[in-house]
Amino acid sequence: MGILNKNRLKPAAQEIRVEKVVVPTKPRPSLTPKNSALRASSSQLSASPRPSPNPRLSRTKSASPYPSSSDEKRALTRKRKAVAITPRASPAFFGDDSESEDEDHDPFSKRLRLSESRPIDYNRKLRHKKAFGDDTRDSRIINAADIASVATKCPPIHGAKPEEVAIELQYPSRCKRERYELVWQKDKIDAIKDIFAVVEHVAETYLTDAEAKPFIDHNASFKRQMERAISEKYRDIPVFRAALQNYNDKLLELVKDGTITKNIDRIHHIPPSLVSFILTQVYDRTVAPKVEMLTKYEMGSDNVYGELLHPFITKLLVDQTMMTSDQVFIDLGSGVGNVVLQAALEIGCRSYGCEMMENACNLAEAQEKEFRSRCLLWGVAHGRVHLERGDFRTSSKILEKLKEADVILVNNKAFTSTLNDSLINMFLDLKKGCKIISLKSFVHENKTAINDVANSILDVQHYRYHENWVSWAAAEGDYYISTKK
Repeated sequence: MGILNKNRLKPAAQEIRVEKVVVPTKPRPSLTPKNSALRASSSQLSASPRPSPNPRLSRTKSASPYPSSSDEKRALTRKRKAVAITPRASPAFFGDDSESEDEDHDPFSKRLRLSESRPIDYNRKLRHKKAFGDDTRDSRIINAADIASVATKCPPIHGAKPEEVAIELQYPSRCKRERYELVWQKDKIDAIKDIFAVVEHVAETYLTDAEAKPFIDHNASFKRQMERAISEKYRDIPVFRAALQNYNDKLLELVKDGTITKNIDRIHHIPPSLVSFILTQVYDRTVAPKVEMLTKYEMGSDNVYGELLHPFITKLLVDQTMMTSDQVFIDLGSGVGNVVLQAALEIGCRSYGCEMMENACNLAEAQEKEFRSRCLLWGVAHGRVHLERGDFRTSSKILEKLKEADVILVNNKAFTSTLNDSLINMFLDLKKGCKIISLKSFVHENKTAINDVANSILDVQHYRYHENWVSWAAAEGDYYISTKK
């Protein structure tokens, strides 16, 4: 478990920790390919953060209001990874014809690696009731071409003629196809990478081995044909478009004949990699174009902004609190709604959030709208989402739902002591067993502190999160899970 191992916190557990480090490190290479696939199990998340197929979610690090501690600064200098600073590669370098590299990244050899250790939530029904009717449905998404196109001054990729730029992509539903344009510009949606990621997710999640073969087989598949056509060596846009059209037609055929719905009905959770990808698509089309709005904050106040990233939330909700679809999640200070949406999609539970910063609220509402549309496009049902504007200390809706909450998230990294004290009073009415996730402990280190209400009502466990699991620092950090007594 590495950083998040509870035994690390106990002084007497040093000998045990040494034994555990030696034993599990050897079998791991045999369990996981050298280059892990898009789909990583939840147990793998505890070892290292899982990169999203489109890692641009970390862009908000440049706008972080959170100063690093001295420890974080030292770790930042020593361990900073390239995730947050590496610019997106141009499609001119995508699809290289190197056979050895393709073997390492062959998705067919790594597909269907679902988290077998995750308990099955049989009450979770994944199929979206409105996504598979007889008629084509308009999901009302924000198309990729609305963000990155010739009209938005993005240049066409090398070799693409003006009449070849516009393309469409079929998703696993009866919804209208998403519009893309074969353009590329830094910090814009990369159509080629987005399309390849969609094809791979569709094959790995919605299809059986035999059904997926024409889509992602290493030697002969729609994806392989597109990769070769778009590679710098060939750069044949008509061939790419033809392969994409064949993919679209075949997937729509599987949707119409009931294959997709039959397969969805057999599973009860969405792979973490697909959860991350869908949420990243939503973010890229709503928050990313206006991300500068989040830099407007008042230093030293409670109204600052920072995000917990997808792998961290998966670890918290799936592995540690083990949430199920019949439970209630609440995010106090929900920002642009990232975690509220992830809980609704990954767990399928009722998910509530409350935020008082106007810009963040506006972006959260835009995300919620796109989230609903994009889940319909992917054919997956999500839990109910409720976003509240205002102060969670006085919101009647939030105060009422706190009594039902099973898991509460409070990103109190930059909260004042006054606000943290107010939260403790709010926790008095929580039901027994409710879990509170926070980045600062509500219990004083001095257990004999006078009027330490939190110590009397909460049992607290201390953990460390991994590098690149939060938006404001690439370093590791502390978090706490408190249980209401």
